[in-house]
Amino acid sequence: MPDVPRLAGFFAVQPPSVRLDGGRVHLRPPDRADWVAWSELRAASRAFLQPWEPAWTDDAVGKAAFRRRLARYALDWRDDEGYAFFVFDNVDGELVGGIGLSNVRRGVAETASLGYWTGQRFARKGYMTEALRLMMVFTFERLRLHRIEAACLPTNAPSRGLLTKSGFREEGYARKYLCIDGVWQDHVLYAQLREEWRAGRLPTGGIEA
Repeated sequence: MPDVPRLAGFFAVQPPSVRLDGGRVHLRPPDRADWVAWSELRAASRAFLQPWEPAWTDDAVGKAAFRRRLARYALDWRDDEGYAFFVFDNVDGELVGGIGLSNVRRGVAETASLGYWTGQRFARKGYMTEALRLMMVFTFERLRLHRIEAACLPTNAPSRGLLTKSGFREEGYARKYLCIDGVWQDHVLYAQLREEWRAGRLPTGGIEA
C-alpha cells in the first residue's frame, strides 16, 4: 500500500484495507460486521470503562451509535485527521479493544493524540502493550509523524504504566483537561518522539495492505 497521507483524499466511504500484525494481536479498521462483537464487549465492560471515558450516551452501544462512529472514522481517514483500529486476538479472532489516533496536526506540529480501550476480560494481559507497539510503527513509519501524545487520569495506574513501559515520557499536568464521565478532570500528559521510538524500538511484526 502506498503512503497513507498521499491516499487520504480517496477514502470517502470507508477506511482502506490495512492490517497491522503482531505475535498475539492484529489491528485493522472497524467495519459494519464488527457491530455485534463491539456492542457486546462494550456493554459487558461498561462499569470498567466508564470512569476513564467521555460520558456514555443512552444508545452508546446501539447500532446507530456504531454507524455514526464508522462514518466519523471514515471521514477522519479520508482527511488525514484520525486513524481508528480495532484490536483482535490472533488465536480466535476475538475483539479485544480499540486503539487509534485523533487530532492529527500536520505542518509545523506533525503530531497526534493517542487513545485506546480494552474490554474488561482482556485487561492487563499484555494485549494493549503489543497493540500500542504496532500503532507506533504505523504512526512513525507509515504516517511519518514526529510526535505522539497521550493523556491519562492521575488515578489510572494501568494506563500510566502502559505508556511508561512503551517509551512515553511524562511531560506535565493539565488541570481540568478533558471531560471524562461527565466531569472536567485533571490529566497527566505523556508523549513520545519519533527519534526516541527509533532508538528503543522492539520487533513488532508487519503491516499489510
